[in-house]
Amino acid sequence: MNGHTVDYSIVIPTTGRESLRLLLESLAAASGPKPREIIVVDDRPRGGELTLPETAPPARVIRSGGRGPAAARNAGWRHAAGTWIAFLDDDVLTAPDWPARLADDLRDLDQHTAASTARIEVPLPKHRRPTDAERATARLATARWITADMAYRRSALVAVGGFDERFPRAFREDADLALRVCLAGYAIASGNRLTRHPVRESGPMASVRAQRGNADNALLRRKYGARWRRRIGEDQGLLPRHTLTTAAGAAAMALGIAGLHRSAILLAAAWTALTGAFAARRIAPGPRTPAEIGRMTVTSALIPPAACWHRLRGELRHRNATHTSPLALLFDRDDTLIIDIPYLADPGRVRPVPGALDALRKLRAAGVQLGVVSNQSGVARGLISREQLAAVNSRVEELLGPFATWQVCVHGEDDGCACRKPEPGLIRQAAADLGVDVGRCVVIGDTGADVTAAMSAGARAILVPTARTRPEEVHRARRDATVAQDLAEAVRLAMAGVP
Repeated sequence: MNGHTVDYSIVIPTTGRESLRLLLESLAAASGPKPREIIVVDDRPRGGELTLPETAPPARVIRSGGRGPAAARNAGWRHAAGTWIAFLDDDVLTAPDWPARLADDLRDLDQHTAASTARIEVPLPKHRRPTDAERATARLATARWITADMAYRRSALVAVGGFDERFPRAFREDADLALRVCLAGYAIASGNRLTRHPVRESGPMASVRAQRGNADNALLRRKYGARWRRRIGEDQGLLPRHTLTTAAGAAAMALGIAGLHRSAILLAAAWTALTGAFAARRIAPGPRTPAEIGRMTVTSALIPPAACWHRLRGELRHRNATHTSPLALLFDRDDTLIIDIPYLADPGRVRPVPGALDALRKLRAAGVQLGVVSNQSGVARGLISREQLAAVNSRVEELLGPFATWQVCVHGEDDGCACRKPEPGLIRQAAADLGVDVGRCVVIGDTGADVTAAMSAGARAILVPTARTRPEEVHRARRDATVAQDLAEAVRLAMAGVP
């Protein structure tokens, strides 16, 4: 790719919907640089003929065997040769100037930017309020990383292995890929091209069938921890409320069968109230026609148990799933985050190490929890006060941003405490404070004590040597842990899951 052209391939997974023809016709008529190739991935289990309109270049069909959109997209990009892979769903409509807009979005992106998102428009009826199904589709317009139209640098797809094919539906596979790309140290840019995603007819029970996605939510939780929704830019889901509703209904039936009618009636009333409130929230913004009210009433009773069943199924199916990227990074303070001044008592002398602010900003954007684990024996020695220590640490946060936990040992070397590194106490307490498994933590520091404390606690360790790091500490870290040349590289290695 040079300064004037963009080398891109288009990959379109399809199940043979008629909308595919409309998409290809819109691409054929569009203005702007033509793609290197258009690859249509037929994901129908039994295949069959696909009659496609003429495009330039002609669309090439490959088959993926009905394994779902993640597998279909993988098959497509692995057959593609473009520097960029533009993924389009077969039910979107691109604008007349889409190729030109895509080229504008991609042309000046640096090598650290792995992808470009489009703006998604969902046309809603203007003569009435949208139905529940229409509002569900409209949420695509505000989704953070949606592959209805998203272009990825091919080298980034290679680096992270593409889509996780354990996601069998067109749900969560795009957020999972984007999160892994961000964890690998890449950025994702917001583009200006516009793509329309029409609302499809989905049937009265579509919202109940959509609860199958809770199984995919279970996989995300296993991979990225309890804060996975926050990491992909979503608000708290409805599963806790659905669980309460389902439990109330199940308990009411059980107590009724057992003959405990008064308790059963109370729980049935609770179930009715919860279900009614859920239905009312879904009915209120809609057209409120008799048909819509009926659908909302029935499906609001069915959704909670369906959601719980699919989440349980997903938790069991994916109980061994994990990801090597950490849930938390724990940093030594002196000579790792800030330039070391022995027994620093003056907040005005705090100076971050080069690259610290940028590295921490990327980690926070990726939703990774951050903490500090630091020995400060100057307090025990009487060289600094606790108040001065707190003031210095406060200044660190002013310059570098907030940390979710601070674990500081103020004891001396001879105090025999369990927290002073190389003891594992600070690491274990930080993990407990953050609510994560210590095995999903990475400790980054500049001494052998940091490495030993991490390994003793069961965490991973990355050493960033300085002039004060002893050669034998570096040698041991190369053998038993990981060594990075600076903080930025340490963060990149940690997020990429390098052992």
